[in-house]
Amino acid sequence: MSINYKKYLPLTESTAYILLALAEPLHGYGVMQKVETMSQGTVKIGPGTLYGAFSTLEKEALIIKVEEAKRRKTYTLTEKGKALLKEHIRRVEILLENGLSTKDWQ
Repeated sequence: MSINYKKYLPLTESTAYILLALAEPLHGYGVMQKVETMSQGTVKIGPGTLYGAFSTLEKEALIIKVEEAKRRKTYTLTEKGKALLKEHIRRVEILLENGLSTKDWQ
C-alpha cells in the first residue's frame, strides 16, 4: 500500500491521539476518555471536535466504522490508518532523539 504521507503529516496532537486510541475498536465516548488518560490529561477532546475528526478520518479511509448499536458507533483503524500512525510515530521519535541529544537549550 502506497500512502502519500505528505498529504496527512504532520498530524495534529489531537488527531494522533485519536488514531492511537483507535488501535482497538472504540466508540466516541471511549475515545475521549482514552485520549485524556493516554495524554495524562494534556489533551481533552470534546464531542464536536471528535465527531468532526471521525467524519474526516472516515472519508480519508484512515478509520472504519465496525459497529453501530443504537446511537453508539464503534470505529477502528484501517491498514492505511495504521501505516500513517506508524510513520507519524517514527517522525516523533526522530524529534525526541534530537531533543534529548541537544543539551544547549536544556
